[in-house]
Amino acid sequence: MPLALLALAIGAFGIGTTEFVIMGLLPEVAGDFGVSIPTAGLLVTGYALGVVLGAPLMTVLGTKVPRKRMLMLLMALFVAGNLVSAVAPSFAVMLIGRVIASLAHGAFFGIGSVVAAELVAPSKKAGAIAMMFTGLTVANVVGVPLGTLVGQHVGWRVTFGIVAALGVAGLVGIARLVPELPKPAGVQLRHELAAFKNTQVLLAMAMTVLGFGGVFAAVTYIAPMMTHVAGFADGSVTWLLVLFGLGMVGGNLVGGRFADRALMPMLYVSLGALAVVLALFTVTAHNKIAAAVTVALIGALGFATVPPLQKRVLDQAHGAPTLASAVNIGAFNLGNALSAWLGGMVIAAGFGYTSPNWVGAALAAGALLLAFLSAALERRDAVPNPVTADGVPTARRESVHH
Repeated sequence: MPLALLALAIGAFGIGTTEFVIMGLLPEVAGDFGVSIPTAGLLVTGYALGVVLGAPLMTVLGTKVPRKRMLMLLMALFVAGNLVSAVAPSFAVMLIGRVIASLAHGAFFGIGSVVAAELVAPSKKAGAIAMMFTGLTVANVVGVPLGTLVGQHVGWRVTFGIVAALGVAGLVGIARLVPELPKPAGVQLRHELAAFKNTQVLLAMAMTVLGFGGVFAAVTYIAPMMTHVAGFADGSVTWLLVLFGLGMVGGNLVGGRFADRALMPMLYVSLGALAVVLALFTVTAHNKIAAAVTVALIGALGFATVPPLQKRVLDQAHGAPTLASAVNIGAFNLGNALSAWLGGMVIAAGFGYTSPNWVGAALAAGALLLAFLSAALERRDAVPNPVTADGVPTARRESVHH
């Protein structure tokens, strides 16, 4: 595997860290700016919405410039956003910084995947893409917990400064290690947009929004939930996030392994189990051991849905998967934004810090219902047209009569 993949992995590590580390630092940020925990949750919502908008926009813009240069521009945007967050004099400015950084997220992974695949032989493309995404999974095991620890003991501004430095390292690595690649052929936007007329593509994206939204409903408010309800010390949030990250890695590997064998059954099991575990979290959050186990399970079950959901979109948008793939990355983050907002609403309404778990369970259950609907429609569409006695399909005979 070429060293260029290491540069891409470093960039992915930085992006993964900045996306998730805010959840462990919500109490500190809220305290410094004098805002409530639900208001601070807008930093999660704002980032997620930025990914939703930035993924398709930056992917389309990325077709106008060479891929290496576009990756460097995206990392520069990421660095700028995190620097703004690190020095923000007010909550509003920090929110702007989060949105700036988020614009790079979806396109970096979309374009980076293409670049990674082009750097190796055809038989090693999947391994190259997986190596780049390793940066994202490692971020949740190492970067997020360490960033939370630094933020709680030294200051959250230092955490975002370190993340900006990681972005600089990724930018330099891309500049020095990634070879110049030819400018991609112009995207036929009309062809790409046609994929969104496919009901199955839209259903898959809706499953992504609701399914992954279920995870973020609980995890966005994990710090206040674990400290105020379970009784953990503030410093314990760090290793709880390690457990969540380890669950993510394991679930992602299992989901990837079974997505090729039995995609829809994998979705049924993971989404159904996720809904049940999130509902149980309202009870297990009151016990330290049970809460820790549940956090790991939410990470595992949540990320077990990622490979089959992404593959479902790619399968259904065959022939024009580029934009659909980027938009689905945005769909994950739309789920994050929706659930963070809903979770903040139920907390603000006085239902307590465990109430976002019910929101998450409802979202995951909704995704499961959509999975059943999608499979039912697929079975219906697979049924051949009835044939008349003279061998002419009924649908054709009716069209002739009309």
